[in-house]
Amino acid sequence: MPKRAKLTQGSTLKHVFSMSLTGALGLMSIFLVDLVDMFFLSMLGEKEAVAAVGFASAIIFFTISIGIAVSISATALVSKAIGSGNIDLAKRRAVNVLVYGVFFSSIVVWWLWPKVPHILLYIGATGRTLDLATDYLQILILGMPAVMASMIGAGIMRALGDARRAMYVTLAGGIVNAVLDPILIFGLGLGVQGAAIASLLARFFMVAISYHGVMHIHKMLGTFDLMEFIKDAKGISLIAVPAMLTNMSSPLANAIVMEYTSSFGDDAVAAVAIIGRVIPVVFCGIFALSGAVGPVLGQNYGAVRFDRMHNAISSAVLYAFCYCAVLCVFLYQVQDWLVEVFNASAESAELIRFFSTFVSFSFFFQSLLFIAIAVFNNLGKPFVSTLLNFGRATLGTWPLIAFFALFMDANGILFGQAVGSVIFGCLGFYMARKYIETLEEKEASNIAPSRSNNHDEPL
Repeated sequence: MPKRAKLTQGSTLKHVFSMSLTGALGLMSIFLVDLVDMFFLSMLGEKEAVAAVGFASAIIFFTISIGIAVSISATALVSKAIGSGNIDLAKRRAVNVLVYGVFFSSIVVWWLWPKVPHILLYIGATGRTLDLATDYLQILILGMPAVMASMIGAGIMRALGDARRAMYVTLAGGIVNAVLDPILIFGLGLGVQGAAIASLLARFFMVAISYHGVMHIHKMLGTFDLMEFIKDAKGISLIAVPAMLTNMSSPLANAIVMEYTSSFGDDAVAAVAIIGRVIPVVFCGIFALSGAVGPVLGQNYGAVRFDRMHNAISSAVLYAFCYCAVLCVFLYQVQDWLVEVFNASAESAELIRFFSTFVSFSFFFQSLLFIAIAVFNNLGKPFVSTLLNFGRATLGTWPLIAFFALFMDANGILFGQAVGSVIFGCLGFYMARKYIETLEEKEASNIAPSRSNNHDEPL
């Protein structure tokens, strides 16, 4: 087995832990940069500036989701080739996914850029807020191909098992953004435009970091060939398109939750908004789990190591349980501090405490769903991931929060979401286990006839 297939050797628990934690640090840097942006802009004393970035962020989320989806393709396709020992195929797929992503994102920019004011107006931005949001978004959206390239580069490095350098991509971008923000916003007096330019420059810096890792450290970009690109484009799309749809399910669930929450008044809405800001920071290690398990599964699937694939799943569950146990206890201990920091009203404080005490545990079951998504995305059934996520966002959200809200008021909305996570987490995990067993049986049945036809074939 080639030396590069490092995830086919050693402890699967160690691989899952290290790749999840480095992925969590990378995600943390993104969330913290968002907070830094909002902090600096709030210092301008102009509420329209903060609101403008808030409106723009809703659209930026979708563009980043596209980059994440294509990077999932890169991780799945490259890791499988690495695991099978075909380095040339891995290099070919790496360059083709990169070209695919940059071309696709450039088309999105070309289509989206002139429509930015109309989209912002549609989602509610008006007056000066609309003007500032348009300026911010039209600058930032130009960096979408750079985001795509850097995410694909990070995905390729995760496929190789180099989670540390993959983390450097987002970490370095976050640091550059945080340094440039005060210089451009206050030093040059550019305000919202300065924040956008800082983020744009940071994204090009991310490209440089990812290119250095993929090209100079790992030498993993092959020579581009149009015919080979056309041959690979279908396989890339079969993973990327369902992954894009999967990423769109979260805003759908959030919209359903906010619609029901609004019927309980502004205090309930404020509490859900506060919880929504706390969750990505506290549970970023869970959100990174899917991207961590995927390369381990991909390499070992390519190497036909089903024993290690089963071990990887078990290791991911152990990691998720330990992480959630520690963080749920932490949330319980700091719930009064959260109420004080966010200056929550009595009604909002009740919801925050209910989440910290009774609902946070559900993220363990949500982690089971993330593990299942990694299985299906990396082992050839990405549309199953889409169905599971949309199932959780609809059937696992709307009827449950409506039912429990009848008896528990606003607390029922949070509890209904938790029950949905338990149901779809267990269902997805069971389906993922059975799917791996099916692949294993299929592989065994394919090997058996070849052995009977050629008794001298080496194992």
